[in-house]
Amino acid sequence: MIAAEDPRPPLPPFTLEDAVKKVRMAEDAWNTRDPDRVALAYTPDTRWRNRSEFLNGRDEVRAFLSRKWAKENGYRLIKEIWAHDGHRIAVRFVYEWHDAEGQWFRAHGNENWAFDDQGFMAERHASINDVPIAEADRKFRWPQGPRPQDHPGLTALGL
Repeated sequence: MIAAEDPRPPLPPFTLEDAVKKVRMAEDAWNTRDPDRVALAYTPDTRWRNRSEFLNGRDEVRAFLSRKWAKENGYRLIKEIWAHDGHRIAVRFVYEWHDAEGQWFRAHGNENWAFDDQGFMAERHASINDVPIAEADRKFRWPQGPRPQDHPGLTALGL
């Protein structure tokens, strides 16, 4: 028998303040590039669509994130709330990364999230497009890890 996990506040139904906090918490976790830590935010039976890949459960999420961050070097992400209602949050995001040859990319995307009553994400639907950029055009230059609190968000950066 699996032990119950502690809730992951803020819990739904989300206020705007709660939803904004949940989005920043997700951004900060993803910027750690730690698949084990990130996977714990999802229900054990979470369902994902990420681009054209369909995942089921934390183990598949963990394996996916490990592959992702092995390929996407220098990964830095900013998420911004788009909308929220009850147990759902929609975000837009941009992240920058480079491949093994040093080519930089800026990935633009949208995610739709659905949460269970305990604050775990049960569904994640992501659509993402990568655009090659020159290193000089990068906008996300903070040290690896979570974005500093005073770093501008997507709207302030014109993204």
